[in-house]
Amino acid sequence: MNLLELNWGLLAPELTIIILAAVITIADLVMSDKGDRKIFGWVSIVGIVIAIYFTLQQLGSPVEYLLENSYRVDSFGSLFKLIFLVGTGIVFIMSINYIDKEEIPHDGEFYYLLLTALVGAMIMASSADIITLYIGLELLSFSSYIMVGIRKKNLKSNEAAFKYIITGLISSTVFLYGVSFIYGLTGSTNLLVISERLPEAFTNGFDFYVYLGFFMILVGLSYKIAAVPSYMWAPDVYEGAPTPVTAFLAVISKAAGFAIIIRILVTIFVPIVTEYNFADPSQTEFFFFEATTYLAIIAALTMIIGNTMAIFQSNAKRLLALSSVAHAGYILIPLASMKSPLTMSIDISNMIFYLVVYLIMNLGVFTVVTIVNRDADTEDITSFRGLYHRNPLLGVAMSFFLISLAGLPVSAGFIAKFNIFVSAITVKSYWLAGIMVVTSVISYFYYFNIIRQMYMRPGRTEAKLRVSNSLQFVILLAFLGVLLLGIFPNTLLDFIYQNFNLADLFTVGFQR
Repeated sequence: MNLLELNWGLLAPELTIIILAAVITIADLVMSDKGDRKIFGWVSIVGIVIAIYFTLQQLGSPVEYLLENSYRVDSFGSLFKLIFLVGTGIVFIMSINYIDKEEIPHDGEFYYLLLTALVGAMIMASSADIITLYIGLELLSFSSYIMVGIRKKNLKSNEAAFKYIITGLISSTVFLYGVSFIYGLTGSTNLLVISERLPEAFTNGFDFYVYLGFFMILVGLSYKIAAVPSYMWAPDVYEGAPTPVTAFLAVISKAAGFAIIIRILVTIFVPIVTEYNFADPSQTEFFFFEATTYLAIIAALTMIIGNTMAIFQSNAKRLLALSSVAHAGYILIPLASMKSPLTMSIDISNMIFYLVVYLIMNLGVFTVVTIVNRDADTEDITSFRGLYHRNPLLGVAMSFFLISLAGLPVSAGFIAKFNIFVSAITVKSYWLAGIMVVTSVISYFYYFNIIRQMYMRPGRTEAKLRVSNSLQFVILLAFLGVLLLGIFPNTLLDFIYQNFNLADLFTVGFQR
């Protein structure tokens, strides 16, 4: 591989963030301790906007491979990179104000750790090789570990970081053990090479090891999306981490987890045929559509456990952590209910739409949580008492975000859930659709509990709650996003349909 002949322009989004992280690291070292490092946040936002521009230029382009076929530029990866970049940009806006008040001693480190975590997520989205994918996964994970524990004198933060590291290492071990079975059967770590060789191994009597590899990979990756069985870290970590970090984990880290779940499971396991029907090829049975039973069970348990446990939470961030667990179950439904290659493109597009809506809703909620918890100096749900009377616009915005999370009409959350519900009904996964409806109704209890606190409970003070301009901007952006996507969802859905092509996941492309 000649690096001089490499088309570096294809890596422009990643290189922009890498260079930005390096510049901020050096600037942090030479800047005096009394220097105002908020400038790093604004510079990072500018860099992210540039990276978004480069990513948009890559949408709709042919699939191209880089770095000895270990990295690929395709529509799937580009769509997820846009989610990561936009989400991280909003987290930066939240962080600039939060760090100024929270007084994190190593605020310079916080900014470039957030950027390195972003790079890890972007690598995960475009990986064409398990080794490259794992490098991105660990880059995201280790940056997140440090950010969770960045408040070194905070006991909850230290405990959260310790639990996050331990559970992360266990999940990585399970994931790698599952990958080892796949590597042993195919002799390769390249995803497309594996997709060509694994069907032969399956038909030659190694089907048990294929099932075992599938299950262990799924269990290992469930950690990144906070789904059953690897969800127990979420409440403690979300509570102990600084709120902008919690928002990053809830949105960007989760979306990155779904990106690699789709990339690995669909690319590797969909081509495996268990029984070919020569009389009617449309009735051919595929391994993946049989193995989705495991995914369906995980999705169902995740929805049930997440929503049920959230009812008993009094800490706002722990409640949102378990809400995040429940939403992971909802997002898994299209993948878990896949029964035919003909519907896969629509199902994955619905997942991407849900992730975008989930990003907007959650960043809006966590921004309000940042404001309220900091003002009340507590993370208890009672901190929301009288919020509507202290700041009516903030109360209305928070109510709308919660209504959207609950999936009620005239919100983007309703459209996202409705699309997934219809996809499950279409393939006759009635039991999964039923669990989705029942657990969504259960979620009304804890979402409306917060709304009740804002409108029907007296506040601890009648003083007006002031909100900085940067956080007002985030809340307004999220509010408009939830409202407009609830009224005009086809704008985003058409964009996804036009730029996502399922065939790209299986396209060999060409080396650059």
